[in-house]
Amino acid sequence: MRPGKPPRNQGAKRGFTLIELLVVLAVLAILASMVAPMYMDRVEDAREAVLKQNLAGLRQAIDQYYRDKGRYPGNLNALVEDRYIRSIPVDPVTQSDTTWVAVPPSPGVANAVFDVKSGATGKARDGTEFAQW
Repeated sequence: MRPGKPPRNQGAKRGFTLIELLVVLAVLAILASMVAPMYMDRVEDAREAVLKQNLAGLRQAIDQYYRDKGRYPGNLNALVEDRYIRSIPVDPVTQSDTTWVAVPPSPGVANAVFDVKSGATGKARDGTEFAQW
């Protein structure tokens, strides 16, 4: 050892090199690219499940209204006014509570809601159209 100079491993700073950091970032990016599509699929599955549940709840309220009053409601707001539901649910696909499509009891009858369909355009993950649900 020469006087005045510390040995090589003394005073040397330990840390990550740029290459090590780039490798770690590359591995994280690969993992993220594998997980992101699965996350988005789960979000779509949840949105469709909520849509099915909202439709079932509206249909149940329409049926209960008919059993109680002997007639179908004039519109979906009648279900809220008569306290069959607290509020008209939001269609999770369209993000609106005004896009529900009211189906009359028969083709010639107006001002009555026999069934309700989603007003969303497009298809679900199983290939069926939202408007047919």
